[in-house]
Amino acid sequence: MESERIILIGGAPTAGKSTVAEKLSKHFGMPWIGTDQIREIMKGTVTPEERPMLFHSRQFTAEEFFKKYSADEIVQNEVAESEVVWPGVKAFIDNEYSWHSFIVEGVAILPHVVAEYKDDQKFRTIFLVDRDADRIRDVVWNRGLWSSAKNYPDTVKEREVEWVIKFNDYIVREAARYGFQTVEVSKGDQDMKAILSTLS
Repeated sequence: MESERIILIGGAPTAGKSTVAEKLSKHFGMPWIGTDQIREIMKGTVTPEERPMLFHSRQFTAEEFFKKYSADEIVQNEVAESEVVWPGVKAFIDNEYSWHSFIVEGVAILPHVVAEYKDDQKFRTIFLVDRDADRIRDVVWNRGLWSSAKNYPDTVKEREVEWVIKFNDYIVREAARYGFQTVEVSKGDQDMKAILSTLS
């Protein structure tokens, strides 16, 4: 891979963004960072009054949150939070001088926010999609999304599966709208072949 290449990886939770970023990091010899890390740094520099969407879910228990919001509303919340995180991610991308080539992955990589980079040859952007309910369910029940799976009740976990599937649908629609490639993952060996082919 030629010098100065930035790979952006978006997609819904459980799609395998971090796993793919780690594999690509080893394949290309490039460092990587997650937008979750950038979000946590941002949380340490602003107040809930300044950026309420960064702290939105903190006021709820898992049961309260999933009782209050529908799956569609949770997708809207995720998009809104990602839009708040994006300026921090963009600042990292535009001002990271020590890494000439690197990978950024995370939910905050959304088609409409990264569209500004679409015609820049230095960038390669892909969106991972996994709408397999059983695979999503396995991650939710064993790892958890709200927090560690053991820290909140199974009674709300099916709601997480529901909104993650809807978020995948959102990514597919928006990627098509802005002309980005999606890769339907199966969590098998063929995934990396498809991802490398798309990036090339």
